[in-house]
Amino acid sequence: MKNNKMLYISIMLLSVISLLGMSNFDNSYLTKQIMWLLIGLITFLIIKKINISFLLRYSFWIYLFNVFLLILVLLIGRRINGAKAWFSFGIFSLQPSELMKISLSLIYYKMIKEKKENLLLIKIIILFLIPSILVFLEPDTGAIIMYLILMLVALFNSKIKKEYIFFILLIGFFSIISFLILYFYNSNLLIKILGTSIFYRIDRIIQFKNNYQLNQALIYIGSAGIKGHKNILYIPEAHTDFIFAFLIGRYGIVLGIIILLCYLIIDLILINQSKHNYLLKVFIALLLTSETINILMNIGLFPIMGIPLPFLSYGGTNTIINLLFLGTCLNKKSKIV
Repeated sequence: MKNNKMLYISIMLLSVISLLGMSNFDNSYLTKQIMWLLIGLITFLIIKKINISFLLRYSFWIYLFNVFLLILVLLIGRRINGAKAWFSFGIFSLQPSELMKISLSLIYYKMIKEKKENLLLIKIIILFLIPSILVFLEPDTGAIIMYLILMLVALFNSKIKKEYIFFILLIGFFSIISFLILYFYNSNLLIKILGTSIFYRIDRIIQFKNNYQLNQALIYIGSAGIKGHKNILYIPEAHTDFIFAFLIGRYGIVLGIIILLCYLIIDLILINQSKHNYLLKVFIALLLTSETINILMNIGLFPIMGIPLPFLSYGGTNTIINLLFLGTCLNKKSKIV
């Protein structure tokens, strides 16, 4: 594929910037991030060369196994920052909700490729709802948004009649409007329906402006200037959700512009190559959603959802999955619809 050199250079530059950011924290963050990147690179090189048809053949069982992992993590998983979403294996942690992005993509791809329209709409929605309910219990709102994007990409790339799709979207839209009306005008009824725990989780999302983490991030960005700060301002989760704000605050606006240019190059190159490549369309949709939401989170224009910035935020599963996904998309031996 053309322009792949620029694609790889941009991803490599983001990875180097990520390591630069990790060097400001505990040494274990830098060491682990280097390890995640190396594992991700090996995974990328392997998956890019092999024929992935066997993954499609067993996509349903891969999906079921991933659902099992989501159930298991609720029972015996490690709780971090209030979310029970990780399996801990010493220095390595596994997040099944990240793996589900691959599992859902493969099973949706197989279903669309087979072009069997019998109950396809219902099947796509059910496959979305099962993991979404499970990760909601963790809780992991960001993962649900990613699964929703996967479902929408599958729907609009299938042979399902568009009026059916828009009807489903209309139901979703009016459900959100109805929820907001209850939230603002009859919160007591909403608490009775959802319970106090779920209501206050949603309340924190809607009232995201009143947040210490966000205030610290905005202060750091707003006072960064060209060169950034010599002293580090404390931002909770600066190495993950708020890495963009931290890097600008620490190293200046110029680095922020470089990061945005890298994402622009990656997105444009992949979009240019995605015309007849379903998996690449999926990956682009996930990238654009993650980039947009995370950056808007960092500047106070979107609720804090726990969505990491691809190739930049700290995290083993996310880093490896992104590179695995990219290798799958660029795999020339796969027949793509």
